[in-house]
Amino acid sequence: MYSMAPILLFFLLIIPAVVTAQQTIRHSNISLGSSLTPTTTSSWLSPSSLYAFGFFPLNNHGYALGVFLTGISEKTPVWIANRNNPTFPNNVILQLTPGGRLILRQNGGQDIDVANPSQLIASASMLDNGNFVLYDSNSRVTWQSFDNPTDTLLPGQHLSPGQELVSSASPTNPAKGIFRLKMQDDGNLVQYPVNTPDTFTHAYYATGTYGSSNNVSLHLENDGYLYLFNWTSIIRNITSGGYPIARTIYLLRIDVDGIFRLYSRSLDRGGNWTVRWSSTDDRCAPKGLCGLNGFCIQMDQAADCRCLSGFDFVHSGNWIAGCSRNFTAGGCGEKDSSGEYVITGVENTVWEDNSYDTVDTTTEEDCRQACLDDCNCEAAFFEDRQCSKQRLPLRYGRRLPSNSYIALVKVRTPVPGRSALVTGKNSLLGPILGSTAGIICAALVIGMIAFVYWRKKKSKKIEEDYLDHVPGMPMRYFYEELVIATNNFDKKLGEGGFGSVFEGLLNDGTRIAVKCLDGIGQIKKSFLAEVESIGRIHHVNLVRLIGFCAENSHRLLVYEYMCNGSLDRWIYSRSQEMSLNWRSRRKIVLEIAKGLAYLHEDCRQKIIHLDIKPQNILLDENYNAKIADFGLSKLIDRNQSQVVTTMRGTPGYLAPEWLNAIITEKVDVYSFGIVVLEIVCGRKNFEPSKPEDERYLLSLFKKKAEEGQWLDLIDKCCEDMQSNGAEVVEMMKIAAWCLQSDYANRPSMSMVTKVLEGGKDVQTDIDFNLLNPRTLITKISQDVTLLPPSLLSGPR
Repeated sequence: MYSMAPILLFFLLIIPAVVTAQQTIRHSNISLGSSLTPTTTSSWLSPSSLYAFGFFPLNNHGYALGVFLTGISEKTPVWIANRNNPTFPNNVILQLTPGGRLILRQNGGQDIDVANPSQLIASASMLDNGNFVLYDSNSRVTWQSFDNPTDTLLPGQHLSPGQELVSSASPTNPAKGIFRLKMQDDGNLVQYPVNTPDTFTHAYYATGTYGSSNNVSLHLENDGYLYLFNWTSIIRNITSGGYPIARTIYLLRIDVDGIFRLYSRSLDRGGNWTVRWSSTDDRCAPKGLCGLNGFCIQMDQAADCRCLSGFDFVHSGNWIAGCSRNFTAGGCGEKDSSGEYVITGVENTVWEDNSYDTVDTTTEEDCRQACLDDCNCEAAFFEDRQCSKQRLPLRYGRRLPSNSYIALVKVRTPVPGRSALVTGKNSLLGPILGSTAGIICAALVIGMIAFVYWRKKKSKKIEEDYLDHVPGMPMRYFYEELVIATNNFDKKLGEGGFGSVFEGLLNDGTRIAVKCLDGIGQIKKSFLAEVESIGRIHHVNLVRLIGFCAENSHRLLVYEYMCNGSLDRWIYSRSQEMSLNWRSRRKIVLEIAKGLAYLHEDCRQKIIHLDIKPQNILLDENYNAKIADFGLSKLIDRNQSQVVTTMRGTPGYLAPEWLNAIITEKVDVYSFGIVVLEIVCGRKNFEPSKPEDERYLLSLFKKKAEEGQWLDLIDKCCEDMQSNGAEVVEMMKIAAWCLQSDYANRPSMSMVTKVLEGGKDVQTDIDFNLLNPRTLITKISQDVTLLPPSLLSGPR
């Protein structure tokens, strides 16, 4: 961020230049009644003939209409009209009608408005800076191409909040392609595939400037200087600028391959386009380049697409269309002796993870078998002893040689010499035995089913009646209301503790996350814990429980939707573009502390969360942190100093006193300390892939603290951590204070909040002789059930 003095100097220098530029940009006047055709008068030139507005040929495939560079050897389009269908025949006519409209007329076709100005057009101009402008009768600009960018940005043009550049379909087809560059309202410049939500899951490039303000725009100057500006200051230099200006033009374009690049070209004879800067050198970075069920391989600085085993390209030569099965898949439970399923593996590939079930296994072979045994499983991802079951299609696939991810795909193969038809009297044996066994089993089981049903119905009735008498409960929904709100639970956001989470939309337009509890043993306990604990409390740093459903066998929780997902995806990311800056990290730490302080000290009963970890910290659209997933929480009376309870939570975040099963709210303080370290260091507390002496973050932290080498640990993806070194070290000391082995020596969360806000100092006599994390994790892992993270929002 720049100081105000340079900014004021910048304005003093630039304002006269801007005024002069406006005065000196020459333009040509185009009057009402003027017209163009592709084969006669095909364009209106700017005064210097550098730019033109009109028709240009598309490699013998018709003509397109737009603004293009004509002062060089090849016509280079910089703005395209009617991008949904930009190709026209040679008999089309462009007219600036006497009635004040700019329209395209086709023989026997409907007129197409090229622009939709706010007033009737009185005249038009093609300016020497590449801007095509329409004026009203008072000579005021009523529409201009600079305000309606397509895939290119020119010097003097800017991309305003909410605007996008969209790539072309191909080098010879200017229709909309599959990639977009968006200047978001939150100040972040991000690249996504088209037709996807503006969420982290789909992003593949970002400046990381979210939260800067709501009026940030992207600017390009005539020396190639590209930057983000919020009307008071330059918040990010994307290029340094200072490139040659004399007889040189610059343009920024999002190319067909999804990468946006800054180009320059000399106007002298024999000049060529030169790439001055690009958003990435990784040709496989753009998500969706290879379509569904395809994956990208970078070879010799070029991208190449492949299909999964058992799949072929939908359209040969057209990667974007993706791949489809080259076999016929049977339905669940379908018997066919003519074929069988096998698992084929694609190593070192990563994909978008939309798992519907996660299985902890020890080997790849276990994962293969788990998918084969599940008829709903069409593929699985295996890494680090975790098996994530998937349904097709798979997307955003790419090969990363350094990654240990393995994609396992279920493929149907024919069985040689085996007929699908079975003949002879042996064919009757199976049905006869099956029918007999079915009758006998039915007689034995019907009574048992009736008894179990009666017991479960009685238990659920008691639970439903209990919830109706709990004071302060949130809104209660009928199950059918939530089926409609979630479109029959069609958009799964992920897995949570004891259940799955789906996105929904209420009738009033409120986006929600619906958690459906499943399983058998602990549904009632988890459901009651969440409803009782969070249903009656309200705090800006706690995810809001909007309502619940307890109807027959259905147990659902309705939460507010958190569009930026959980904290773990942001702090564990190795991408610099996706990294949180120091100000955002510090803000998130403070907000977690405030949420915990409220739970521990400001509620009628103390609420101990018992599962504080990055996966349970969710971020809203402004990256405000909120604590989620109260399925393990414990309510205790204020006159209780401690409570005995069974071990619960996630190894790596559990305090040492869990070994004795006697806990206080200080277990949350300990978990908070681990989370703070992960936020500052940008890594997990245990990473088995690292060298032996770096696997446990707590051991490494202890060593570096004793050596005074605190900053060796900080996240290298965060550029401004070093420049805020003093604050970072102070934050690490707060974490160490929260990680004291004796819980009595840990601060309360209200004390932590005061320190973070500058009202108190960190305790000076901190003991860095922290408990050996290897011993603690090993012991706890033997005694506690691992829980999947709760996901109440889309991006993770």
